[in-house]
Amino acid sequence: MHHLDRRTALRWGAAALAAGLATLTAACSSDPNSVADQARAGDRKGYVAGDGSIEQLPVADRGQPVKLEGTTLDGKPWSSADRSGTVLVVNVWGSWCPPCIEETPALQKAWETVQAKGKKVEFIGLDKLEGPETGLAFLKTNKVTYPSLAYDGGVPILALQGKASATPTTLVLDGQARIAARVSGPVDTTTLLGLIDDVLTEKA
Repeated sequence: MHHLDRRTALRWGAAALAAGLATLTAACSSDPNSVADQARAGDRKGYVAGDGSIEQLPVADRGQPVKLEGTTLDGKPWSSADRSGTVLVVNVWGSWCPPCIEETPALQKAWETVQAKGKKVEFIGLDKLEGPETGLAFLKTNKVTYPSLAYDGGVPILALQGKASATPTTLVLDGQARIAARVSGPVDTTTLLGLIDDVLTEKA
C-alpha cells in the first residue's frame, strides 16, 4: 500500500513540476505583439488581427494627447502638433496584412466623404513592418490619397500609447489629440464615419 502511495505521489509531483515549468515558460516568454518582437520575427505571420471590436472613450476618460510625428512614405515631415483642433483618424496597417488590404477601400471612401463634406478631419496611416518603397507602392496601386508615415523602426507606433496592438487598428483622435475611439481590426466606412461624427459633435 505504501509503495502505491509513493508511486501516486511521484506522479503528482511530476505533474506539478510540468505545470510549474509551463507557467515559468509562459512567464518568461516576451509579448508576441510587441513591436520589437514582430520586427525580430521578420516573417510577420504571428501578427494579431483584431476582431473589429469598437471602443469609445467618454471625454472625461481620455488620456494624454498623442504626440505623433514622423516622415511620410514619400519623405515629407509630418506632425500631429500642426493639426490642433482637427479630428485625426490614425490607421495602423501593412501591405502584408490581409485584413488591412480588405479595409483599404473603406478607409479611402471615408476619407473622400469627409473631404467632400468639408469636415475638419484628417487621415494619417502608419505603415508597419515594411520599407517605405513597399508601402508607397501599395498606396499608389490602391489609389489611397491620404498620407502614411514610414515605419521607422516602430517609433511612430509607440506614440499610440499601446492602443494599436492589433493590425489593423484605427484610432479616432479628438481636437486635443486624445484617443476618443478605437477599432481593433478592420473597419467599414459607415462605422468609421459614425465614430468621426460622434467626436465632431461632442461637447467637451
